Amino acid sequence: MAKAKTVYVCQACGQQSARWLGRCVCGAWDSYVEEVIAPPAPSGGSAAFGALEASLPQRLCEVSCGVNARNLTGFKELDRVLGGGLVPGSLVLVGGDPGIGKSTLLLQAAEMVARLGVKVLYVTGEESPRQTRMRAERLGAVAPDLWILAETSLEAIEKHVADVAPRMLVIDSVQTLWMEGVQSSPGSVAQLRAVTARLMAIAKSREISTFLVGHVTKDGAIAGPRVLEHMVDTVLYFQGERGHPFRILRAVKNRFGSTDEIGTFEMSDKGLSEVLNPSALFLAERASGASGSVIAAAFEGTRPLLVEVQALVTPSVYGTGRRTALGVDSGRLALLLAVLEKKAGMSIGQADVYVNIAGGLHIDEPAIDLPILAALASSHLDRPVDPGTALFGEIGLGGEVRAVMGADARVMEIRQFGLERALLPAANLTNLKSDFALCGISNVDQLLAELF
Repeated sequence: MAKAKTVYVCQACGQQSARWLGRCVCGAWDSYVEEVIAPPAPSGGSAAFGALEASLPQRLCEVSCGVNARNLTGFKELDRVLGGGLVPGSLVLVGGDPGIGKSTLLLQAAEMVARLGVKVLYVTGEESPRQTRMRAERLGAVAPDLWILAETSLEAIEKHVADVAPRMLVIDSVQTLWMEGVQSSPGSVAQLRAVTARLMAIAKSREISTFLVGHVTKDGAIAGPRVLEHMVDTVLYFQGERGHPFRILRAVKNRFGSTDEIGTFEMSDKGLSEVLNPSALFLAERASGASGSVIAAAFEGTRPLLVEVQALVTPSVYGTGRRTALGVDSGRLALLLAVLEKKAGMSIGQADVYVNIAGGLHIDEPAIDLPILAALASSHLDRPVDPGTALFGEIGLGGEVRAVMGADARVMEIRQFGLERALLPAANLTNLKSDFALCGISNVDQLLAELF
């Protein structure tokens, strides 16, 4: 009979070693933890990782998707990020910083689903039922079909799932669960892998939409090895800046929808509320007549957003200019500064440069180039940009302004917000038919001449 063996497992990447190491090959220090690996079961070891019921091969064209392939959660922003609602049998992992509102989001979503007559089981491994009820009372999230269970044993949870027969299951959090037969502490690599695999089998076989709350590391990644994110169907990150009331739900993996969608929420003492017009939120506190402030028409997924790009160019105290970029790529900032130096003749090399996307939003698309460059020039010249103007466009190394996708949707968002005109790549004008004030820009010199 095979014996159990002891190995050391890196809690950051899952790498195994026969002896303890101070540093893992992934670069993590002091991350190895001793774990006991049990021998495989005589039947093949399918108890922890296999499906609950055996399945037979069938033709894909004969598989039924059901009448309603998705179920709505009641949160339009959450449904948007999920790709249109909950897919029965899906496994969704939600990560975020401590106190950002992960549990609040899922408790409110569970209550909304329960009010539609769908039975929901909320499993908490970090609070007692009384504490969860107190939080639910504050949020107004008490529905008859919302069940609460305080348990960390996966075997006990599986038994209650069979008894209650919910259609939606919330696990808060997956790092607190443990399985019998896995000789390691809750939250370890072995426990996470076994628990997630078993929950996936339960969700798929019983057609239960399952949410897992995951802790994050100091770097912002979900704690545990990357295999955890590979096993689930969808990975969502709930993000927000300290001191800001709004939160952003972003999908980084989604087998049933786009990974570019975001959902916007606002946190208050009554819980989370949806922000259906995020452009108004991001521009609500914009200072009028200030230099270095520009409105940008950006895209997040399929949604056009108006955001404020702020830039500050100031003489350096130490002689060597400092570069700080918040919400945009630092490499993109360096590129645009080089274009301003070479093509526009602005001497900014010895100055301190700061660029920020107001509100804590992060924009990655190239259409943010034109607004950033305009904000830099505005701050350097100390001349404000017309507050009724919005910009978008990509800038090449030769100083040319290149066309971007979604120009019609961006112009529509600018117009609906009540702005007066839009500055955009000249190449995009050929495909636009609008009576709105549009100004095509071909190069950096033309941009500066139009703005100042």
